[in-house]
Amino acid sequence: MLTKENGIDKCVPEGNPMVAEPESINIAILAFGPVAERLGGRSHRDEMPRGSTIHDLVMKLGLEEWISFGLSVALNGERCSIDTTLSEDDEVALLPPVSGG
Repeated sequence: MLTKENGIDKCVPEGNPMVAEPESINIAILAFGPVAERLGGRSHRDEMPRGSTIHDLVMKLGLEEWISFGLSVALNGERCSIDTTLSEDDEVALLPPVSGG
C-alpha cells in the first residue's frame, strides 16, 4: 500500500510483519496396495517442515525402497514428481506399481 505523508511517498507493507508463518505444515496421506499395508492403513495425516518435498515425506515414512520399485505419487489428485514441494493441507497419494499375471 502506498501512502503520502508530508509530500513523500512511503511504501507501507501489507499484513502483519510480526506474525510468522508456522514452521510446519499438515499433510493428508492416501496409501494404496502394499504401501497401505506397510503403513497400517490407507489414510493418514502427518506434519512436515515447511519447504518439504514428497520425497522427504516418503523418507520420513520409511518407504525409501519403494522409490526404486517405481512408486508413483499424486498431489491433490494429479500425478506429479516426487520432488514436488508440499503446502499446507495437501493430499499426497502413494501409488505403488501394479503387478499381475
